[in-house]
Amino acid sequence: PTLEMSAVSLQIGDVSCVRSLSLTIEPGEMVAVTGRSGAGKSSLINLAAGLQRATEGGIGVCGTSLDGLSENQLAQLRRDHVGLVFQTDNLLPTLTAAENIALALELAGLRANQAMEQAREALHSVDLGNRYAAPPEELSGGERQRVAVARALVGNKSLLLADEPTAALDELTAEVITRLLHLRCEQGASVLLVTHAAGVAAWADRVIHLADGRMQSESTRGISNITLKGVVS
Repeated sequence: PTLEMSAVSLQIGDVSCVRSLSLTIEPGEMVAVTGRSGAGKSSLINLAAGLQRATEGGIGVCGTSLDGLSENQLAQLRRDHVGLVFQTDNLLPTLTAAENIALALELAGLRANQAMEQAREALHSVDLGNRYAAPPEELSGGERQRVAVARALVGNKSLLLADEPTAALDELTAEVITRLLHLRCEQGASVLLVTHAAGVAAWADRVIHLADGRMQSESTRGISNITLKGVVS
């Protein structure tokens, strides 16, 4: 499995954020996570990314156990195998759209010219090929989020973790972003996606619903009835 969580719990002070949760995601599979605010959805993403450490249970990413890894080792694992997309784009304001993407590739060891070439290709894939030189302040909210998605997709990461990536975006931009994530699944990656949007969750192979840090229900969905409106190719 790309991601394997076994009886994982996260306790912060007196608050139980995640309670004895088990989840396995195979290559090529998209799993959507739903639930009310405070249900533990973001904590689940943070645990899978190694941004928070489990109080109990075990987590494996791409065959590597997160237990006992140092912060540097966790950072290297994320750099090599995990793409992260959050509700906020987290772009560096002093870099252009292309430079924000290329930086991640350079940190992974790619030469600057190769990184920039891949960054421009990634921007083209999200229909922003003509915005590569624009700084974040000159981009709309939807454009910045598409840059953030492009940054997560470069480097052929095996696991994509997305925490409300389409929140506060218009319907068309949300469809574009969701389609791009699903395309990576078709290419063999695994996606764990937190969303409140039923239309986004409908893309997933499975939908799990969290309540009070526990997995309350799980269902199988499909996308056969979804009609896309004007998404990029």
